[in-house]
Amino acid sequence: MTSGTHHYADDPRNQEILININGELFPRNEAKISVFDSGFILGDGVWEGIRLHKGKLAFIDQHMRRLYNGAKALDMDIGITPQQLINRILHTCESNDMTDGVHIRLMVTRGTKATPYQDPRVTISAATIVIIAEYKTPVENNNRGVTLFTSHVRRGYPDVQDPKLNTHSKLNCIFACIQAAKAQVDEALMLDPHGFVATCNSTHFFIIRNNEVWTSTGDFCLDGITRRNVINMCKRNDIAVFEKNFSLADVYGADEAFITGTFAGLTAVSSVDGRMIGQSGKQKSDTQNSLLKRLQSLYVNLIEEDIGEV
Repeated sequence: MTSGTHHYADDPRNQEILININGELFPRNEAKISVFDSGFILGDGVWEGIRLHKGKLAFIDQHMRRLYNGAKALDMDIGITPQQLINRILHTCESNDMTDGVHIRLMVTRGTKATPYQDPRVTISAATIVIIAEYKTPVENNNRGVTLFTSHVRRGYPDVQDPKLNTHSKLNCIFACIQAAKAQVDEALMLDPHGFVATCNSTHFFIIRNNEVWTSTGDFCLDGITRRNVINMCKRNDIAVFEKNFSLADVYGADEAFITGTFAGLTAVSSVDGRMIGQSGKQKSDTQNSLLKRLQSLYVNLIEEDIGEV
């Protein structure tokens, strides 16, 4: 049974959380924004997914840099400094008595409009900033690994909609996600306009061949925080890593494959388009010689290093 790559254990504490809207806290059932909000009307905004680990926001400087760069590209004024926003996130977590096992969705839209229309000049309020912090722990898949299906929906050129921007407008990814669900797999693998592997609909994709780690060039995908950290982590530990063009044939013949994301870190991929990954369908991640297992361990250490625990 498939359930998507962000399947999480239900936590009853999430029913009582306080949600931060523009600096004010509201109970979950009372948290609302205007129907004239730019995000609701147009998907006009940027967002980040952030983890709270042992009371610290993991890789928060990288998340803030990406958020503010995205807002600048959209010519959108967030209205407060990165540090003020970080303080607001921490205040939200503290108000919910949260310290660990928390996933935070930070959303910033252009603000409320005078009328439902796309022109930014009809915006009549400051940016809308919503912070939702929930207890979320990834559900273990009993080493099954996630399954992928290659979608016909491509990652597009930046002059159409720049795939490097983490914006609210995710319709192409949603189309790919729907196709994956119809194919009864966990997530969609998406190709770039040239037919090379780009990314997944909500995570990033890597393969391992002959002890080399491959991922896409990054030209047609968001430069994910976890993706970039894994690449840099490989370089720091003398693990051969390449951002390059590769095809589905390379994927089908990979020794191991995995996806990355803020929510679950590094997760093994067991099959792509019905082809089992690894010899006879047995990934190296099932053995002591798995490079993926080493990467997963290194990533846990990297989080501890970032929050100052090592």
